Amino acid sequence: MTKEIIRQQILEEFLKNIVRLSDEKYQERVWVRAEGPECNDIDDAVVDFFDDGNPILEKYKGYGISESQYSLLMTLHQKLRKFTDTFGVYSPEKSTAKLIQFPQWQEIRDVSKKVLKAFNFNKR
Repeated sequence: MTKEIIRQQILEEFLKNIVRLSDEKYQERVWVRAEGPECNDIDDAVVDFFDDGNPILEKYKGYGISESQYSLLMTLHQKLRKFTDTFGVYSPEKSTAKLIQFPQWQEIRDVSKKVLKAFNFNKR
């Protein structure tokens, strides 16, 4: 496999996670009610975003990401970082049902949708 194909696959997986960040119905069904078949939670989505996203954002041009796409990704990165720093997503005493209702999480959903639109990405 070429580096280009590998980068495309990495970027696609990253964008699939952003789909989870953008989708309120998915979050209610999978994160809150634990109805599958997916096995994912808010912690997984946040950790995956930073773990997968940080290397992509550091070398975004190598992934074929435009300046406008990069700007949207950085906005999402900043909002997600601020949210986790403020509300401690990893904290077991905070319920996911409450966290995803915060206005700040709605902003994360909205920016996630803009990112997906900028990449013309609507896969699950």
